[in-house]
Amino acid sequence: MFAISPPSRTVLRDLLTLAWPVVLARIGIMVMGLTDAIVVGNFSSTELAFHTLAWTPTSIVITTAVGLLLGVQVMTARRLGEGRRGDVGAVLRRGLVYSLWLGGGSMIGLMLVGPWGLASIGLEDGLAEGARLPLLVFSLSMPAYLVSVAAQFFLEALGKPKPGMVAMWVANGVNLALNLLLVPDLLGLGVDGALASSWATFFARAALAVFLIVYIVRLPEARALGIFRKAPRDPLAEAEQRKVGYGAGSSYFIEVGAFALMTLIAGRLGTNETAAWAVVLNISAIVFMIPMGLSSAAAVLVGRAFGAADAQGVMRAGLVSLAVISTLTLAIALIVWPTAPLLIGAYSRDPALIAIAVPALVLATLFFVADGIQAVAAQANRAAGDIWWPTIMHFTAYGAVMMPLGWVLAPHMGVDGLVWAIIIASLVSSALLTGRFIRVARRMQRVASGEWRVPR
Repeated sequence: MFAISPPSRTVLRDLLTLAWPVVLARIGIMVMGLTDAIVVGNFSSTELAFHTLAWTPTSIVITTAVGLLLGVQVMTARRLGEGRRGDVGAVLRRGLVYSLWLGGGSMIGLMLVGPWGLASIGLEDGLAEGARLPLLVFSLSMPAYLVSVAAQFFLEALGKPKPGMVAMWVANGVNLALNLLLVPDLLGLGVDGALASSWATFFARAALAVFLIVYIVRLPEARALGIFRKAPRDPLAEAEQRKVGYGAGSSYFIEVGAFALMTLIAGRLGTNETAAWAVVLNISAIVFMIPMGLSSAAAVLVGRAFGAADAQGVMRAGLVSLAVISTLTLAIALIVWPTAPLLIGAYSRDPALIAIAVPALVLATLFFVADGIQAVAAQANRAAGDIWWPTIMHFTAYGAVMMPLGWVLAPHMGVDGLVWAIIIASLVSSALLTGRFIRVARRMQRVASGEWRVPR
């Protein structure tokens, strides 16, 4: 039995306390999209196609924008570690301004380019037109959703992840109720299907943003945190907050773009292969919400230690987080492996699809651990001030390794070839990012504490 030192036990306790609500909140994001798809799909398969086509471009933009806002979480944690609790309000205010700029810009860009893009990729007749209005409504919800992301990151960094989790699941309840009411047009409004579902998502995201902002301004310590005080301009802090976001946003864009290309490669294999790949990818994405949630908790703990100039604390928080995610993802892999037929069967009863998807999902369990490690290591690096190397390493693993491998292996191995490409890329990414984190933390330890200055 391994002995855990008291400081490591403290980190472990703090990590798990922060992580479980964040994991449930991230799963809630997946559930909202899944709810839309199930309700619309049961209403009409054609409307489901409209919904999917409208959702895809907005999901890519959202993923990138969420990364761009990660500076709110990291810089809030650093300020707390520095003992500058009264300055975290300035971080939130900047984050909300960024979220409105990003949300507004994304909304306008999607409205202008999205319908044109759908009409230009050679879809079957009627698909682009059917997806146009749902895409416009999804676009309208971008500002509210990104405001909610900034607020959620802020609360997580404060060590208050539960309100964000509750808000996300309340928003899921709103979304489900509105979907059940609007998609079949029970109110006789003349709007149904994918367009009605997109309005349900709009109102759910707006409710999420309002709930979180009201909660923050009603915090008993809101004034002490500087939330109502307009702080003087701090160009260095502003630049650092943006830089963290640029690095994370670039990484997220690289990953989501790489997986989008893998889906296009799957589309060249055939209908059953494409459907099987979609199912395997969806199950893997749900599993990935656990590393996503734990990586946020790791970033908070590493960020606080970094702000306090505690080099030993940075190393401890990172290594404990990596050990926890390795254990959790290994346990999940061992559960998914023997239950793969049941999981695939929940999506489809088609024997041809099952024959492809079950072995592919069993194979996919091999990258769960590495994928979890790379997600946590990337966030730990950024929280420790190492912004651009994780992005470079993500590009290397997913751009230079995964995509070419998927292109080469898929024609010979089918969906299994795509999975092998992910396995290899995840191993590369996890090794590079873990090695980088250890190097950064050791460098901090070698520098005398009096000589180390934390960037403002």
